[in-house]
Amino acid sequence: MREVEIEKLRGVVRDCVSKHLYSSAIFFADKVAAFTNDPADVYMQAQALFLGRHYRRAYHLLNASKIVLRDLRFRYLAAKCLEELKEWDQCLLMLGDAKVDEDGNVYDTKDCNVIYLDKYGEDREINISSAICFLRGKAYEALENRAQARLWYKAAIKADPLCYEALECLIENHMLSSEEETTLLSSLPFGPEDGWLSSFYSCLIKKYDKEYVVEAKFKELEQESCSNKPSEPSFIRSLKSNSDLLAYKAEYYQQCGEYQKCFELTSTLLEKDLFHVKSTLVHLAAAMELGYSNELYLMACNLVKDYPQKALSWFAVGCYYYCIKKYDQSRRYFSKATSLDGTFPPALIGYGNAFAAQEEGDQAMSAYRTAARLFPGCHLPTLYIGMEYMRTRSFKLAEKFFMQAKTICPLDPLVYNELGVVAYHMKEYSTAVWWFEKTLALIPCPLSEMWEPTVVNLAHACRKLKMYEEAISYYEKALELSTKSVSTYSGLAYTYHLQDDFTAAITYYHKALWLQPGDQFCTEMLSVALLDECRCGVES
Repeated sequence: MREVEIEKLRGVVRDCVSKHLYSSAIFFADKVAAFTNDPADVYMQAQALFLGRHYRRAYHLLNASKIVLRDLRFRYLAAKCLEELKEWDQCLLMLGDAKVDEDGNVYDTKDCNVIYLDKYGEDREINISSAICFLRGKAYEALENRAQARLWYKAAIKADPLCYEALECLIENHMLSSEEETTLLSSLPFGPEDGWLSSFYSCLIKKYDKEYVVEAKFKELEQESCSNKPSEPSFIRSLKSNSDLLAYKAEYYQQCGEYQKCFELTSTLLEKDLFHVKSTLVHLAAAMELGYSNELYLMACNLVKDYPQKALSWFAVGCYYYCIKKYDQSRRYFSKATSLDGTFPPALIGYGNAFAAQEEGDQAMSAYRTAARLFPGCHLPTLYIGMEYMRTRSFKLAEKFFMQAKTICPLDPLVYNELGVVAYHMKEYSTAVWWFEKTLALIPCPLSEMWEPTVVNLAHACRKLKMYEEAISYYEKALELSTKSVSTYSGLAYTYHLQDDFTAAITYYHKALWLQPGDQFCTEMLSVALLDECRCGVES
C-alpha cells in the first residue's frame, strides 16, 4: 500500500477517535500498524485500544514493543493502562525509578537516554515529565501513601504549571497548609504569557486574606486584557463570566459568612451549568447555613438521579437530612459518600458533625481524627476536635488543638474566636479579649451576622475585666448585627446594672424577656434591679 493511502487511513483513525467511534478506530489503526510497523502507528493503535477501554490488550501491545522503556509516550500510556486496571505497584514500576524531595524537585532519574517525539509540534503541550509525576502521585495516593503522593503532585505542577490536575488534587484533598499553598504558587515557573493563569491559581487556594486583597485578585482576572488594542475583545475579559472563577468567588463569600450572597451567585451559576461540581458543593454549603431544606431536597434528588456513583450526590442527601435535624439518616448518607470516595473531605467532616450534633463525642472524634490524618492541610477537623474537647470542659486539650488548627491555617478568624472562648472558660479574661480582638481584625469583610457571637463574647470578657464602657460599646455593636440574641440584651442589662444605671438595666432585661420569657437569670435580675431602683429612689 502506498504511503498516501496509509496517511489517509491514519486520518480515518483520527476522525474515528474524534467521533468516539472507538471500535472503528481500533480496526483501522490495527491495519495501519500491520502495514508499517512504525512505532508511531503502534502507539496510535494502543491509544485507540485505550480509548475503547481495552486496557489489558493495549498494555500488552505497548509492553511487547521494543521501545516501551525508551519512549516516554509508550511508557506513560502503558502506565495509564495499569492505572485503569488498578495495578498500582506495576504502574509505579513501569514509570521507572525516580526520587523527589520535599520541595517537589525530582532527581536520581535513570532516564537520560529516553526519547519523546511530539505528536503535534505546533500545539503547546503539557510536559510529559509533569504527566508522569502526576500519575506517580495518583498511584501513591491509591496505595494510601499520601505523603509521597503530595510530593509527586508538587513535582508535577512544578514541572509544568499547565498540569492543573496536580494542583487540583493538592487543593481539593487539602494536602498543603495555607502557607504551603502560597509558597508553592510563588515557586511555579509561569511563562510570560501565563500571567492570567498565575492570577487564576491564586484564586483557587485558601482565601482568608483581607477583603481588598482577595477582591483585587478577582478584579485582576476580570479586567486584565491580553490585547494591545482596547477596541478588540480579549480572551481574558471573557473570564468575567467564567463558571470556575465565579464558583471560587462564591466560595469566598461562603468563607466570609455572606451566605445569601453566596447562594444567589451559585444559583445563577447552576442555571447555566447545572452540575458544575465546585458550584454544587458551595451551593449545598450555603443552603445548609440558610436552612433551605427544600433546595437541598431538590438538589439531592437531581444529583442521585443523574450521578448515583458520585460521592457528591449522597453527600447532598446527607446535607438534606442534617438540615432537617434527622442526624441518624444524615450519618448513613455521609458514610455512603465516604465509601464511594474516601478522599472527599466534606463527607467525612459531615459524618463527624452528625455525631457531634447528638453529643456522641467518641464517634465524632473518631471521624475528625480520620479526617485530620487524611487531609493534613485542612484545619477544620483539628478545630472540631478542639470544640469537642471544649464541650466536655477539657479546656487545656481544646486549646492545644485550636493552636494546631492555627498553625495549619493562621488566617481563619474562627480559630481565633475559639481560642478566645477557651481562654474565657479558663477565666483568662485578658487573653480572651486579645483573641477576640484578633478575630475581629482578621475578618476579611465588613462584619456580618455570623460574627455577632464573637462581638458578644468580647463584650462579656470586657465586662469580666470591669471595662464597662468598652463592654457596652461592643454589646451595642452586636445589636447592630442582630437584634434576636437574648445573650446580648441580658449582658447589656447586667453591665448597666453593675454601673448602677438601673433604668437602662430594667429596659434591657425586659427586652431579653420579651425574646425569651422563661429566662431565669433575666427574671431574677429584673426583680433585683426593680428593688435597687426603688431603694435608690427612696434614698434620694
